[in-house]
Amino acid sequence: MIDPRRLLVLRALADHGTVRAAAEKLYLTPSAVSQQLTVLENEVGQPLLVRQGRRVRLTAAGELLVEHAKAVLAELERAEASLAACAEGTVGTVGVASFASAITQVVAPSIVALRQRAPDVRVLVRDAEGHNSLMMLLAGEIDIAISMEYTSMLQADARRVSRFPLYAEPFDVVLPPDHRLGAAAEVAIDELRDEDWIAPLPGNPCRAVAQVCCENAGFVPTITHTSDDFHAVVALVAAGTGVALVPRTAITRSEGVVALPVAGKPPTRRVFAAVQRGREDHPLVRVVLDALLASKECGAIWPL
Repeated sequence: MIDPRRLLVLRALADHGTVRAAAEKLYLTPSAVSQQLTVLENEVGQPLLVRQGRRVRLTAAGELLVEHAKAVLAELERAEASLAACAEGTVGTVGVASFASAITQVVAPSIVALRQRAPDVRVLVRDAEGHNSLMMLLAGEIDIAISMEYTSMLQADARRVSRFPLYAEPFDVVLPPDHRLGAAAEVAIDELRDEDWIAPLPGNPCRAVAQVCCENAGFVPTITHTSDDFHAVVALVAAGTGVALVPRTAITRSEGVVALPVAGKPPTRRVFAAVQRGREDHPLVRVVLDALLASKECGAIWPL
């Protein structure tokens, strides 16, 4: 019989690509990971890996077993959740990773609500860009991730993640206070083709939103300044160094800029909470998840 603990090792290797990286995520030594994989190959009676320098590649049998491993491990998570649901009361700690504006709009209000509803539940919040929170979730570092629809890195693996929609919000054009378009009711992106742009760092999905929006308007934006902190982006706009596209909830109007809607159909991000499939009904996870879903009714939240 295949040991599920070795399936966990195989899945970590498939996720991270090297024995060393898998070992770090599992808090094992590389030699222990290699040993577990060798035993697993002996258990199934066929090679699962092809070694290529420091990296390894899954064989066809290895890829097949990884898919089964995902299903088996999800069912084990479900079994643990069912057993936990039998326990009386909800006392414990839940880790939540979220990007900054969603912490303000959703996570913080949910913590306030939980103090009344479940005072013995403690929420530990970690600031993480949406494209990193899902990796943290799948690595077992947190219990709930707040992410965005345009983060495509891991969404294809639907068998490992359950998603719960929270809210949608448009991106606005942010201009310096003395900009020639500052008095307009809305701004067409093609009117900004000759401007310098401020955008997040490469790899951040919000940067891709700005690039695609400009490309759809017929030009490639000239990105002169970069920051993943939208408060820093807005401060650079206020200093007159360029223009930017920023999610509406990340803009503070008192920061000395002009924020205007995008003409036509504005780019939008859809925000959701995610948990590992099989843990949806774990009592601790469920009580925090329900609080997050309830909090989407507050503040400047747009319907999905």
